[in-house]
Amino acid sequence: MLTQCRMALRVIAVYTLIVACAACPAVTAAPSAPANPAQTLAERKDLFDKVSALTGIPWYSLAAIDQYERTMNSAKKRPVREGALIAIYYPEPEWAGYLNPDQEDQSLHSIAFFGGRGKDGSGDGLADRQNDMDVLYTMADYMLGFGTNKDDFGIGLWEYYQNSRSVERIQQFSAIYATFDTLELGKHAFPLPLSAEYSYRSTWGASRGWGGFRIHEGTDLFAGHGVPVRSTCYGIIEEMGWNPYGGWRIGIRDLNGTYHYFAHLSGFDKKIKTGDVLKPGQVIGWVGSSGYGKPGTQGKFPPHLHFGMYRDSGLAEWSFDPYPHLRKWEREEQNESRKPTK
Repeated sequence: MLTQCRMALRVIAVYTLIVACAACPAVTAAPSAPANPAQTLAERKDLFDKVSALTGIPWYSLAAIDQYERTMNSAKKRPVREGALIAIYYPEPEWAGYLNPDQEDQSLHSIAFFGGRGKDGSGDGLADRQNDMDVLYTMADYMLGFGTNKDDFGIGLWEYYQNSRSVERIQQFSAIYATFDTLELGKHAFPLPLSAEYSYRSTWGASRGWGGFRIHEGTDLFAGHGVPVRSTCYGIIEEMGWNPYGGWRIGIRDLNGTYHYFAHLSGFDKKIKTGDVLKPGQVIGWVGSSGYGKPGTQGKFPPHLHFGMYRDSGLAEWSFDPYPHLRKWEREEQNESRKPTK
């Protein structure tokens, strides 16, 4: 039954997209001027909606795969298609077939014969690795083979990536997109209210002694006990609880795969829990002096927020200096507050 449904969906896809593509310019055409970010996101969302309508896979699930691939393209220095809307990456041998003598093959028959993944999503009879619709439809067609519900989607991700970290990231991204129903989620916020009294400087990489020799993997923002701590991004709570080094801490994963780490809190907002999706500026807890010991240890140092950021390579994570980001977000929020109200 599933095979028959897939065949029917492909026929509908080809017919619908032939009509659509006849009336629209090719989505892979390189823009003559720098792309408008909002327009780019709108065009990308339109592709997700079209393929979602054809396959039954929610648009936010397709967007999550594409965004994960975008983060991996950056982390792994993959070649990026010029003017591409879709970031899903297929090496030539994977697209055309590893034994295919023509690695730029676009023929559906020969690609299938050599076991390549390439499919025709645009309805032109070709499987073009440079065509956004073909690339997105190829991934959607693969995922459709496992079904469209949440559990089936997870199985499909595992079979494709063979990496539990990849599955987790894509499911996290999917939850964020589904919650806000938009791709326009690039805004950030400073972790403390600008109205509070606080101070901070760049201390990333400084030595730390408690618990053995280690470096300081973040920036300390000194503020009064009980000052609200806010989410810095659109993201999902990945970790929440006690850490011997960080005391009461929260870890939030954003759509770039970056982990935002908030430590030494005096407590958490009771309305949030692990797995919740947050927006920039949302209160998650309060400045404290917890940590450096067993659960409940307090007062071994002045109250402050330790804020750290960690990049994800797909296999491992490493810290980087968050200070430039904090300064940027602080300036952006200051500038926003100065704008006249209508």
